[in-house]
Amino acid sequence: MKKGSAVSDEQTGPRGLDFKWHLSSDDVEIATTEMEFALMRTFESFGRWQAECLIAASGLTLSGPENALLHIIRMNDRPKSIKELARLSNRDDIPNIQYSLRKMVSAGLITKQGTSRTGVTYEATDKGKSTTDVYAEIRRRLLVKELREMPDFAQRLEEVSRTLNMLSGIYEEASRVVATHRR
Repeated sequence: MKKGSAVSDEQTGPRGLDFKWHLSSDDVEIATTEMEFALMRTFESFGRWQAECLIAASGLTLSGPENALLHIIRMNDRPKSIKELARLSNRDDIPNIQYSLRKMVSAGLITKQGTSRTGVTYEATDKGKSTTDVYAEIRRRLLVKELREMPDFAQRLEEVSRTLNMLSGIYEEASRVVATHRR
């Protein structure tokens, strides 16, 4: 340790930056914290991308999570229930999902079918299909084109996807444990 410094050489990063703070005191905690912050920044950037791409595709303004729901509803071109949408998006905020669905029905992107007795499902309308097709084309031209130019990017994305899916399970289990044992 340097004289007068509380941070050892192992806990400093490039150019002597200090990575030790209340969330990270050793190499694993530092790496976890850096990953979490990168994930938060990526999530916010992804949400902005989704919103801007949808505006360009349709002139409609939906949040990133609402946009994701629209694409999940369109996935495989078959109706989805709220339960399926929640499971596929790993969400448990059903009232917020219902609010988003009402917005999309009002915008003419999806239709609601069935009743509470028979089961309610949501399906993309022709306008919803056209909007998601234009979105996909803009995505291909602006985003995927850039990604294709990166060496071995498809393989790297597969590895990232596997890692994020594993982390999702770890965070889910940790949240169950803390919910079970909190006071």
